[in-house]
Amino acid sequence: MASKRRSNVSQSSESTQARPSTTGRIILPGVDVVREGRAERFLEISPTLSSATVQWGGIALEKYTTPAVFIPRHEHPEHFLSVVLSGTVQYEITTKGQNLRFTSRPGTIFLVPRGTVDQDNWAGPTQRIVAAIHPRLLTNLLDETAHKSDVELTERWDLIDEHISALLVEMAADLGDGSPAGAIYGESLANALGVYLLKRYAVRPLTPVVVKGGLPGYRLKRVLDYIANSLEENISLSQLAAIAGMSPHYFSELFKQSTGRTPHNYVVRERIERAKQRLRDPKCSIVEAGLDAGFQNSSHFARIFRRLEGITPSRFRAGYVPRAKP
Repeated sequence: MASKRRSNVSQSSESTQARPSTTGRIILPGVDVVREGRAERFLEISPTLSSATVQWGGIALEKYTTPAVFIPRHEHPEHFLSVVLSGTVQYEITTKGQNLRFTSRPGTIFLVPRGTVDQDNWAGPTQRIVAAIHPRLLTNLLDETAHKSDVELTERWDLIDEHISALLVEMAADLGDGSPAGAIYGESLANALGVYLLKRYAVRPLTPVVVKGGLPGYRLKRVLDYIANSLEENISLSQLAAIAGMSPHYFSELFKQSTGRTPHNYVVRERIERAKQRLRDPKCSIVEAGLDAGFQNSSHFARIFRRLEGITPSRFRAGYVPRAKP
């Protein structure tokens, strides 16, 4: 199957497609593979969902509905995950001189370390989620991995793991919902996925150290001040962890101990409080209140507001803004 070529890359162990963002995060443009020295789309067809617009740090995720398909020989420049959502079909994997034959069912997972070369032949239609994980997402997660250049994962072609499936499905659901909280929720899920892979599927498994006590006061204040001053921006988990001066996993654990909320939940709640302040101002429209608080659009704002406050923004506003006299 011919694929649209993107750019020249060498078949080195480090993908040259990944690029640092202005905040230092590694952004993957999509789930790509390397064929004949060139970066190409994993599949020729367009995904029904993609993380390209929200730009999660260290991971790209796409959702596909595919017919029977042959995927020519390719190399994975990042760690690769795939979960079948629907489709009970036969498929054949050719890798390392072996022909492996399986039958997929909902929940079938590929866990493929970067550098793996394979070709795939699917005998029938499937719906699936695929993800590319940059090595730095894993090596930056924990203090135990801070000085490593790579973490080696085991290779699995017919895996069932409900935890992996649930995390990938929830990440896709966030994309399908328009990522109303921005990058922070998807990145929180990606970090949970990375920690699980380190514990369960690393060739040399790593067990995170249990952390207690919460964030030191000065670090917590630095993070909370940043959130308060940046609600209208696309706040990411990696940004907050960098401000605290620790890995994303430990930051998330300690932040929750300090505040009683996950970073994602805290940011969403602060955005709602900011929106409520703006809604009390009769000169501010409902749309402006949501956008000023960092929500992507008015529908996302209304949905989240009603879920957390139990009423719509317009009903809340009616309780504070007097009606104009006739």
